[in-house]
Amino acid sequence: MKSFPNNDGQALQFKNVNFDYKNDAGHIPILKDVSFSISEGEFVSIVGASGSGKTTIFRLIVGLEQQRSGSIYINGQQMENRLGKVGYMPQQDLLMPWRTIRQNATLPLEIQKQKSIDSNAVDRLLEEFGLEGYENKYPSELSGGMRQRVSFLRATLSGSNVLLLDEPFSALDAMTKLFMQEWLLEQWKKQSSTILFITHDISEALFLSDRIFIVTDTPFTTLEEVKVPLKRPRQQHHLDQKEVVELKNSLIERFRMRV
Repeated sequence: MKSFPNNDGQALQFKNVNFDYKNDAGHIPILKDVSFSISEGEFVSIVGASGSGKTTIFRLIVGLEQQRSGSIYINGQQMENRLGKVGYMPQQDLLMPWRTIRQNATLPLEIQKQKSIDSNAVDRLLEEFGLEGYENKYPSELSGGMRQRVSFLRATLSGSNVLLLDEPFSALDAMTKLFMQEWLLEQWKKQSSTILFITHDISEALFLSDRIFIVTDTPFTTLEEVKVPLKRPRQQHHLDQKEVVELKNSLIERFRMRV
């Protein structure tokens, strides 16, 4: 497991964070005095309606937006410039079509201006991610699931223990999505990383997560927390347990009332 500064076991923290969007009409509040923390090695999902502010949280974490007030800590460190300090996997894979799979995967190492890239280490990761033999192919030659594996590998090579995944499987067909969820849990366990995951799919959140943050109103002051009543390791059929089905139905009903 990677070594990071002493942070009392917290990989990510928001403390009294406020954020407004600005437009011609003025200021639109999104986050109001929001505080939460995610422990090292946790898998936490955020579920909420479109436009509720889920992606804004990611943009604040990666430094694409700046909070009006409050503090954001990554591994116990408060940083104004957070670009490149976490691994980020967007909804679309955003692979560069003119670069090979290897070149796409190692892009974070180039951005970090590493003078030498350990080819053997990259080869091991490509094999581990099921991409051996595809190193010199281009994104157009890969399936959607394999492109998402490259995107996740690229996020992993950022060097951070904190990974942000923004609806990474939403564009995949149902069967591929299930396989990718299982694959993601395997990689998360191997890497001992901390994952914050955005999804609209309540079943996906229940299958993957230790905890789920619920966003129902904008602006929001708190992230309501739901603990997932499933032990690990997990298989898809565990979602059929009575307690999980009841929780899923109650969450669906809550969001139905907001539509």
